[in-house]
Amino acid sequence: MRIILTILGYFAILLTVSRVTGGKTDNDTFYRGNRHSPWYMVAFGMIGASISGITFVSVPGMVLKTDMTYMQTCLGFILGYFAVAFILLPIYYKNNLTTIYSYLERRLGSKSYKTGAYFFLMSKMTGASARFYVVCFILHNFVFDAMGVPFIVTAAGMILLIWLYTRKGGIKTLVWTDAFQTLCMFAAVVLIIYNVMDSLGMDASETVKAIASDSHSRMFVFDDIMSRQYFWKQFISGIFIVIVMTGLDQDMMQKNLTCKSLADARKDMCTYGFAFVPANLLFLSLGLLLVILSGRMGIELPAKGDDLLPLFAASGTFGNSVLMLFTIGIVAASFSSADSALTSMTTCFCVDICRRKDDEALRKRTHIVMGVVFLLFVLLFRAVNSQSVIDAIYTLCGYTYGPLLGLFAFAIIGKLKANDKAVPFIAIASPIVCFIADWLTSHYTSYRFGYELLMLNGLLTFIGLWISSIKSDKQENAKQLS
Repeated sequence: MRIILTILGYFAILLTVSRVTGGKTDNDTFYRGNRHSPWYMVAFGMIGASISGITFVSVPGMVLKTDMTYMQTCLGFILGYFAVAFILLPIYYKNNLTTIYSYLERRLGSKSYKTGAYFFLMSKMTGASARFYVVCFILHNFVFDAMGVPFIVTAAGMILLIWLYTRKGGIKTLVWTDAFQTLCMFAAVVLIIYNVMDSLGMDASETVKAIASDSHSRMFVFDDIMSRQYFWKQFISGIFIVIVMTGLDQDMMQKNLTCKSLADARKDMCTYGFAFVPANLLFLSLGLLLVILSGRMGIELPAKGDDLLPLFAASGTFGNSVLMLFTIGIVAASFSSADSALTSMTTCFCVDICRRKDDEALRKRTHIVMGVVFLLFVLLFRAVNSQSVIDAIYTLCGYTYGPLLGLFAFAIIGKLKANDKAVPFIAIASPIVCFIADWLTSHYTSYRFGYELLMLNGLLTFIGLWISSIKSDKQENAKQLS
């Protein structure tokens, strides 16, 4: 009962923030926050929005199989955020965009515009709902199932709560609620770490020494180019992951476009980029401390890294206080990513697909429909109930972001004009070719593609667009000669 009261109390605070910040709203408020958001609030809230509920439990568990090598990718993130700040943001602000995909129409044509929007909707709906399902599954198994609450009620209830505090103010509200949720999430992590340190009988200096001396503290891999954890592979991939999954993602960019000016948006992005490294280091350190604690207590480590934090938090090892903190942390992390996903999909559908930017009735209906569809996807994953399928969905999302990288790279670099009618076919063909290349490489060599598949996918899309532009130029020249 205390868990339910905690969640309801947490939601009451979010709803209060929503009512205070909402005020008199219209579509510009919902989509762009009237361009009045303080950059530091956006930066702080973006940390929580990037760290989803599944990240809350997955990153600590990474130390079981890959040690702390994820930090190599995080270091690449910093350069990626600077690229977004100084390359992409100026384009978005110069063109006064509501959705970033409208830039593709101005540069390449309507087919390219719709292709970018549809790829985003497909990626975001499947990816966000899959991540949200994992969180719902964890909360249901460890908290609500024992109370006899059906899974559909757990999932529907959480989505309803998100819809209630986002339905009016949209992105304007999210800037403030996400900042609050980021604070709650990190407070939960820090307090859980404190409880683990107390169980280990360590002070701060002893904890740092224990983490540094443990075999799982390895961060850098320079000696095995074939490894998926090879430094340059992860570092460069980290750069492009941020460029694509932040700079080319309406969900992540919508908050940044609420800043008062380009200068503020740049400060927001750069600050957020630097903060992301210590944030993930904190999660990895928690995971390593749990590994150390399991050895001391003789507790068998779980087969899956994702089960590491829930195993200790929900088992009662640290008492009810940590269970409460775990609940708050995972709810905060999941809400801050799911609410922005729901808002961005509503924005993309109304502005990009329907081309009805000023239709408030459509926006309100779409927001409801997106919530229902989101729930249906979560229930679908529940019915499948296979980790391999979930992993496949994540992989699919990785493939679908590749065409966005190729489209924007082609639009920004040079002045070539692609064959707009061919763009949808190129965007579909590139992931297919990329998948075949991945299969052949893994089947006939010892090399294993990792995050660099994203770059390959984007390159294939770029080459396809370039070839189409050459053919389009030849056809245009032929018409002029005739």
